[in-house]
Amino acid sequence: VQLQASGGGLVQTGGSLRLSCAASGGTFSSYTVGWFRQTPGNEREFVSAISWSGGSTFYADSVKGRFTISRDNAKNTVYLQMNSLKPEDTAVYYCAATTRATMTRRSSLYEYWGQGTLVTVSS
Repeated sequence: VQLQASGGGLVQTGGSLRLSCAASGGTFSSYTVGWFRQTPGNEREFVSAISWSGGSTFYADSVKGRFTISRDNAKNTVYLQMNSLKPEDTAVYYCAATTRATMTRRSSLYEYWGQGTLVTVSS
């Protein structure tokens, strides 16, 4: 499966953005999908994950209550709605997919990765 992340941009503190992860190839509805982010010099950090059906979601403590992950399997797309953005949310955001049935925060367990989209939150 190929993943294409989009929707990043520049936003002020307190603003919102919605990221999209569009998939092609494979049976997208069978994949668990996660979002990760990375800043220069740091390891990739888990943000959120969603089960294949969309019935279960999982968030990092740093974004809980502000970010919402969802998916539309008919459109082969996963979304990350980001509200109340903070400067520390600034990063390149990546979507990833795994054939594992259980959600995981471990980036090494995701087999497929998108190219990343830059989110910049100004103070």
